[in-house]
Amino acid sequence: MTRPLDAVLLIAFGGPSSAEEIRPFLANVTRGRPIPRERIEEVAHHYERIGGCSPLNELTRRQADALGARLQARGLALRVYIGMRNWAPYLHEALAAMAADGVREALGLILSPHQTEASWERYQQNVAEARARVGPRAPAVRYAPPWYARSGFVEAMADRVRAAVAGVPPATRAATPLLFTAHSVPVAMAEASPYVRQLTESARCVAARVGHARWSVCYQSRSGRPEEPWLEPDVGHEIRRLAAEGARQVVVAPIGFVCDHVEVLYDLDVEAREIAAACGVGFHRATTVADHPAFIAMLAELVRESLSPAGKEG
Repeated sequence: MTRPLDAVLLIAFGGPSSAEEIRPFLANVTRGRPIPRERIEEVAHHYERIGGCSPLNELTRRQADALGARLQARGLALRVYIGMRNWAPYLHEALAAMAADGVREALGLILSPHQTEASWERYQQNVAEARARVGPRAPAVRYAPPWYARSGFVEAMADRVRAAVAGVPPATRAATPLLFTAHSVPVAMAEASPYVRQLTESARCVAARVGHARWSVCYQSRSGRPEEPWLEPDVGHEIRRLAAEGARQVVVAPIGFVCDHVEVLYDLDVEAREIAAACGVGFHRATTVADHPAFIAMLAELVRESLSPAGKEG
């Protein structure tokens, strides 16, 4: 039997907040993996190209503040904490702070829309390891269910897409391809998860909410061994294909991410945009949901539902 819920834990990847943090952060991300030094330096330069830091931590803080205010306005006095996998505040630091504040049970909100081993199960494993590190006083953590097709997420993403589509010349808007992107993962990992199904459903719901008939799903930010098959098509390849078919504008919506960070600000805003320019294609990128009011309202609804007798443990 679970104890009464007394806090919320936002669970995210983390990112460097300054140029000095880039390489220590990348060392955390790649620890235990045989990543060539030149690849790590390549990614470090990506951060340098987008200003020397990631906005992910600040955006996550804004999400936490907005969620806390929303809960407070509805009479739910639940403090919202942030725990990151790869940078401060680390998960074990968040759990230690929660224990010091007397928190006994928290709802974990994993800030990743679609489920794979890397995006959900690994986070839950990281939380379990962090709880063990904190010790017996560490609060219990139960998890909200997947929210990839919840109305608030769909409406927030649809609003971002509408704003991007508005930048397309009016005469060509209806025919302009809308590309929903998410992080590519190994095919074997995808086949063992609902990732592709959930991603496709999210995209279908957003496209329907916007009323845009020409849309598709593609992938970005592939890494790993070249010989290992990963999900395709890649967004760059898709832009080239569409250009060859006569497309002159494209709208890209990073539906697989809830905050702008290096894989959006570099992989899309630099690399994909350069590919589009080379093909003579206008590039329009929807922003991520971040602290959009509809998204924050959806997170608050997940918290409220977890307080009801029907709430389930993750």
